[in-house]
Amino acid sequence: MVKSVAVLGTGMMGAGMARSLLRAGLAVAVWNRSADKARPLAQDGAVVADSPAEAVASADVVLTVLFDADSTAAVMDGLALADGAVWVQSGTVGLEGTERLAELAGGTPFVDAPVLGTRKPAEEGELTVLAAGPPALRERVAPVFDAIGARTVWAGERPGDGQRLKLAANSWVLSITAATAQAVALTRGLGLEPAAFLDAISGGAVDSGYAQVKGRAMIAGDFTPQFGVDGAVKDADLVLSAMRQAGTDDRLMRALHEQYRVAADHGGTEDMAAVVRAFGT
Repeated sequence: MVKSVAVLGTGMMGAGMARSLLRAGLAVAVWNRSADKARPLAQDGAVVADSPAEAVASADVVLTVLFDADSTAAVMDGLALADGAVWVQSGTVGLEGTERLAELAGGTPFVDAPVLGTRKPAEEGELTVLAAGPPALRERVAPVFDAIGARTVWAGERPGDGQRLKLAANSWVLSITAATAQAVALTRGLGLEPAAFLDAISGGAVDSGYAQVKGRAMIAGDFTPQFGVDGAVKDADLVLSAMRQAGTDDRLMRALHEQYRVAADHGGTEDMAAVVRAFGT
């Protein structure tokens, strides 16, 4: 039975996930490389650890929510988890990254579990967990997934199956956000109020709640980060790598990667909606 969770990485997503775990009544220890991002969680009831080793010392589940495979490996390499603890890896690290981390886990039970959602769903426990791992581990990690997510989709049993589904989903998220930016910029460039585009698709077959949210942010120039544009660049790289492995055509994703890279050059910590800048507005 899961009673305690260590959350390693309390950035945009990890902090919200930690708060969701606390609301569910679990004991939570947190650690972040930049300690100032972890300290506010003490007010919510978390134990703020000075080191990863301190955070995981008695945890039933260790949840990593770090930026990429390199940062995750750097934290987890040589880290001694409690007997019987499960490592739940929720960062988007790609296929090669997951293979590397699964090998690093050694005999520690390992669940590949990236999530769909941004800061607000993370804070509200409304993420979608895309999980992969041995069926015997599903019941053990269910309290964690139920706390952080509205639902869990088990993509398979192999480490990496969760990442495979996440990269496919992210290819869509990257595409629809950039397509919204293109339409907003074009509407404005043709001399119309860009909100007219959102009004035109509203309620129709081509409407999307995500397009509406990101489109309004683009029009307002509000790039408060919900998912950073630097993360979009990183994820586009991972999608491109997966496409090469799958043998699918990557021309659209290469173009999208360039647009997000251009936007990141303006401010990598801004929200991915800042991709609208790459379209000349």
